[in-house]
Amino acid sequence: MILLDTHVWLWWLSDPSQLSHRATERIEAARADGVVAISTISAWEAALLVQKGRLELRLPVRDVVAACERLPFFRFVPIGAEIAIAAVELGGLHADPADRLIIATARHEGLELVTKDERLQAWPGVTTTW
Repeated sequence: MILLDTHVWLWWLSDPSQLSHRATERIEAARADGVVAISTISAWEAALLVQKGRLELRLPVRDVVAACERLPFFRFVPIGAEIAIAAVELGGLHADPADRLIIATARHEGLELVTKDERLQAWPGVTTTW
């Protein structure tokens, strides 16, 4: 099982050519194994980016999320209290709440994070792929 960063999830859905070869391989392997995970904060982040005009989707975010939830291999990981607290405790990571919650989710769930974000790739205690 892997966890996709928000941009990886959106690229995978709308423009897979933006994904690295390795990221594509990991996503396809996770699909075959039955689970591709996303933090629920990614739905919030996508909705916020659309609202701010920084992201255009062919469908409303609500419909994109609903379509993903119907996929048999796809799972949104909820942000529980432990993940929320762990995100606050990430001392040196920048203040972006979505990134903090994604890192905390990967650590809490023991998941490999697929991300292009070099700051997240460098974070200790998280296995990443790009």
